[in-house]
Amino acid sequence: MKTFNTTAICIPQKHYMVDLSERVGEIKKLVDDGKYFTVNRARQYGKTTTLTALRSALSKEYDVVFIDFQSIGESGFSTEEKFVQEFCRLLWNRKELDAVDMDCIIDILKKWKDSDEPKARLGELFDTLMQWCKKSERYIVLIIDEVDTATSNQVFLDFLAQLRDKYISRDRDGIRTFQSVILAGVTDVKHLKSKIRDESDSKENSPWNIASDFTIDMSLSADGIKGMLDEYEADHHTGMNTEEMAELIRDYTTGYPFLVSRICELLDTEVGKKIENAHDRWTRDGIDEAVKLILSEDNTLFQSLTGKLNNLPELKASLRSILMEGTKLTWNPDQRDIVLMQMYGFVRNDNNSVRIDNRIFETRLYNLFLSEEEMKSSVFFREGDLAKNIFVENGKLNVRLILEHFIQTYQQIYGPLGEKFKEKDGREQFLLYLKPIINGTGNYYIEAQTRDQKRTDIIIDYLGQQYIIELKIWHGERYNESGEKQISEYLDYFGLNTGYMLSFNFNKNKEIGVQQVHVGDKLLYEATV
Repeated sequence: MKTFNTTAICIPQKHYMVDLSERVGEIKKLVDDGKYFTVNRARQYGKTTTLTALRSALSKEYDVVFIDFQSIGESGFSTEEKFVQEFCRLLWNRKELDAVDMDCIIDILKKWKDSDEPKARLGELFDTLMQWCKKSERYIVLIIDEVDTATSNQVFLDFLAQLRDKYISRDRDGIRTFQSVILAGVTDVKHLKSKIRDESDSKENSPWNIASDFTIDMSLSADGIKGMLDEYEADHHTGMNTEEMAELIRDYTTGYPFLVSRICELLDTEVGKKIENAHDRWTRDGIDEAVKLILSEDNTLFQSLTGKLNNLPELKASLRSILMEGTKLTWNPDQRDIVLMQMYGFVRNDNNSVRIDNRIFETRLYNLFLSEEEMKSSVFFREGDLAKNIFVENGKLNVRLILEHFIQTYQQIYGPLGEKFKEKDGREQFLLYLKPIINGTGNYYIEAQTRDQKRTDIIIDYLGQQYIIELKIWHGERYNESGEKQISEYLDYFGLNTGYMLSFNFNKNKEIGVQQVHVGDKLLYEATV
């Protein structure tokens, strides 16, 4: 029986996985056109799995050599000669694994890889590689995975320069070289110039400026996820609605491959410890449980993301500004922080605006930023934690009571709103109050389209129930009526009849507390601080 897989390569014969044939076909067109390009995506985005499938598809027409730069130790990049020796070792090892004819160069590969004192330089290596390309019956495709291993080394830049020179010679002089070269990793190799060369050098002279842009979407679509779930359903007969489940998983993950597979893996295994019946497990409730587990685990993906934030505090500040302050950033490919946030998987381009890539990342980041506030002994977190037991009745949250107690806490601490109050302060303080109440039982996320300086919608998932709370600063009665209409429409979208509003009101004559308001057939509890 197949399983879901979140470690290393997914294999169709062993694992439930999304059909990659369409994506592979798109990439093959680039290879057929003789393009050199980089597949740069965030960690655990399915790069190696996709390239493995690509190799299988290409091998029917091409000789494909698939090498991994992780197999080269740090010393292997210290000099040209050592790099050439290591590269020859990798080619030698791939000879039988990739079933590629290397007879015309095999003797020299053996000589160079076994040399006690490496002397061959990059120029000699490429002369040999070009002889191989010339004599080979089939065109050769070179795939190099995990190029991030090499990106801090000058010798790698020189290696790219050689590839570039042969690529240009192919069109200029008609020499036969690699049909296509594909580099895979997190780093966009086009940006390596600034990391290795002096800043005084022209960055436009990157040795990889001959590479074509790789714009193929590698996220998993709802249709693709459904196909994977259909296969699982055919084996296990859970009775799940695979289309609905696929849409829900896509909503949480935006198709991030690791997160899609991890949700399914947990539904198949760990969630079963709490929801034994498979039919009940493969539902929205089951997904909520799986997401809760993901948010609490220290997996390799989150370790990678946290490491980037620790090493690049400017990115952490930018993400905090987006989430906690509602800062709207226009997509700008020339802005270094935006480029890096996208490269590492934190954000995506959504209609020319910067958006956090998916709900799970967003909630994980909120938890990180709120935890930093907790470490400062936040009064709101402490008060929410102390009172949490009174807010749950028969397995349901009493959100009205939560709002009432939050207002009391706010008034006790701050009194009337001060002029320096900012919308982000209210959001942060309310989330700090809410977090210990739902922690371990429920999840929350912020609706990104409403996260700005005017309003914020918080969606809470708690034991199969959803609750929507709109946070906003009071801007007059007309604006408030508009907000009531908006949240009413939002409730329709979620199929709910009751919603909640929390307004931070500067008017001296305001009435502090919680009131009921009917908007059409919807009941709103409007809380005013």
